[in-house]
Amino acid sequence: MSHLPESFPYKLIATDLDGTLLRSDGSVSGRTREALAAATAAGAAHLVVTGRAVPWTRHVLDDLGYRGLAVCGQGAQVYDAGEHRLLTSVTLDRQLAGVALAKIEAEVGPLHLAAGRDGLDGEVLVGPGYAVSGPLPAIPLADASDLWSAPLNKIYIQHPTLTDDELADVARRTAGGFVSVTVAGEGIVELLPLGLSKATGLSLAARRLGLRAADAVAFGDMPNDVPMFTWAAHGVAMANAHEELKAVADETTASNDEDGIAVVLERLLG
Repeated sequence: MSHLPESFPYKLIATDLDGTLLRSDGSVSGRTREALAAATAAGAAHLVVTGRAVPWTRHVLDDLGYRGLAVCGQGAQVYDAGEHRLLTSVTLDRQLAGVALAKIEAEVGPLHLAAGRDGLDGEVLVGPGYAVSGPLPAIPLADASDLWSAPLNKIYIQHPTLTDDELADVARRTAGGFVSVTVAGEGIVELLPLGLSKATGLSLAARRLGLRAADAVAFGDMPNDVPMFTWAAHGVAMANAHEELKAVADETTASNDEDGIAVVLERLLG
């Protein structure tokens, strides 16, 4: 195994995708690609760790020429990008999820719902009133019972008047014993299998590579990246990050549109 030069202190670089590695137009800048290539040439492994499930991550990884492991679906899925193979997948207990939704709705009234199905080609089902943000191709849900007809990785919830943070707070308070709750982006509040986070998926993937938390630097922008920052030796928030993440970050770099990841990697590469 090749040893890293002393000037590069981490063996694992964990990056979120949206708002972090990807610019606002969905691309990865040349400068960031070069910095990641230099770091991997120095012996570090790059792991993408995203809230997106595999179907909405695959094309980004293929475009990057990325052949390694990726942690998708908020930690639920470990995906081998080189082999286009799902290595592990954790699904949501649908009965517990139903109880969780009932408890949240008892508190705040009807929610707008969407859900992500499990698997390499899992669709996102979208119920009436749910506003889809970003590039997710979605299938309209005609009948609410279809939501429960196949295994799910996550349920997305929206409320007509509450903010994302307010909705997440209510969900944690009322249903935190049944599901994990996270805010993954604007308009994206998710109900996940209990105990699941980016950190659980990242630690699984790292273990497969023979790496530990002490080896890792992590980059992110949203509250769903907090567990990853808690796990990794060093957490770097983007300038555009949510305040909740900046509060636990070891440092803040430039924004995703200003090569924030490259700025830090170039410094670490000396």
